[in-house]
Amino acid sequence: MKALYRRYRPKTLSEVVGQEQITDILQNSLKNGKLAHAYLFVGPRGTGKTSVARILAHEINGFKYELEDDYLDIIEIDAASNTGVDNIRDLREKAIIAPAKGKYKVYIIDEVHMLSKSAFNALLKTLEEPPEHVIFIMATTDAYKVPITITSRSQTFTFKLADPSTMFEHLKKIAKKENIQITDDALQIVVKRGGGSYRDSLSLLDQISTLSDGKIDAELITKALGLPHAEAITNILNGYAASDPTRIREQLKDLLESGIKPETIAENLINEILANPQPVHLGLLDKLLDVSRSPYPEAKLLLALMPQTTSFTQPAPAIPIKPIVQKAAATTPTPSLKPKSEPEAKPEPTPEPVAKTTTAPVAIEPSADDAEIWNNILLYAQDKIPGIYKYLSNSDYVFEGEKLIIYAKKKFNKMQIDKKIPLISELLKGKYTIEVRPETLAKDSEMAAIAEIMGGGEEVTLDADE
Repeated sequence: MKALYRRYRPKTLSEVVGQEQITDILQNSLKNGKLAHAYLFVGPRGTGKTSVARILAHEINGFKYELEDDYLDIIEIDAASNTGVDNIRDLREKAIIAPAKGKYKVYIIDEVHMLSKSAFNALLKTLEEPPEHVIFIMATTDAYKVPITITSRSQTFTFKLADPSTMFEHLKKIAKKENIQITDDALQIVVKRGGGSYRDSLSLLDQISTLSDGKIDAELITKALGLPHAEAITNILNGYAASDPTRIREQLKDLLESGIKPETIAENLINEILANPQPVHLGLLDKLLDVSRSPYPEAKLLLALMPQTTSFTQPAPAIPIKPIVQKAAATTPTPSLKPKSEPEAKPEPTPEPVAKTTTAPVAIEPSADDAEIWNNILLYAQDKIPGIYKYLSNSDYVFEGEKLIIYAKKKFNKMQIDKKIPLISELLKGKYTIEVRPETLAKDSEMAAIAEIMGGGEEVTLDADE
């Protein structure tokens, strides 16, 4: 049984939904016999670019369009799999041959932006002087990757995502034909999740049609797709606006304990803010965008939602690192051997021993303190590899078993430290493996903030003397 998006793929230009600004022009061109030798269809995925290309290729030659048909005069090429210049040269050689049955030989090149530079150059030669019986229809989701020399020789059409009302009516008609019993509220969720893509929306409708033999409502879809309730999203945003961490904490705990991913929560918060923008929420957008990119999305989401007026405990003071010193041996003044008749000269005061910094590599004892080990690394770097000392001294670190993790805070800092890892490993006598990360280590105050918003825990502050 075919999927819904294939079963309801349009077969004529008049059946295409939501792209009238394109289909009307193409129908007039066909009616008047004014065809271009090259077309470029651009737009997001699932908006009908390939479908319209196939329909146009058939109607140009007067062929009846069936989804599974195979005409020699309609050649489809996936540029993602045929990126090389040899593929385009082969195309040029075969393009010279006259069409077998129709008036034109039509080449449909999907994802044309995937072609290599040399392949584009080879295609350009054909576009500049095309055979009269050849028409190119190219489609792409990334128009900016297509050279201007190609776009300037093509008639360009921009496909757009469907607006919610158009998509809602389209899905409602299909649901009725397929006898899918679904409430309007549930269908609105499908429309929203589909994001204006006809293919994605129909695929989602197809997926949820198997959830129940009876009526499919919003509650059922929300649970099946692991989505937060609209009310929960509104409560979080209201709590943020009111600087109410308690409300945020309770709502987030419910959502996360229900198995809803923090990335999904962030996505829904962003969509809600965009749909109903309020000045108090706009500053939250930038923070929410980082949630999906973070290695710790739950922590990133919690920190993003902290009300701006909420104050937290000050960060714990850094533990002072005492440099390892080597004291000089004390010397005893030599007694004076001069006669007593001469006044005894007072000995020069003996200077205090000067602390000497130990910079040579030292063996790592099993009982060595983490701070002591790190201090040795800094001292060694300052003396032997000063080029990375400033990056190491600005980094955070954590010892996890037999691994030393260095948080360099920036990609550039990480690159500089990585170059000298062998020297640091030599200092550590192979006891620890070393990993350098470009991010910042979460501080105790941040962990306390997360604990507070989740309803418990307190920050631990270490005394400097300990």
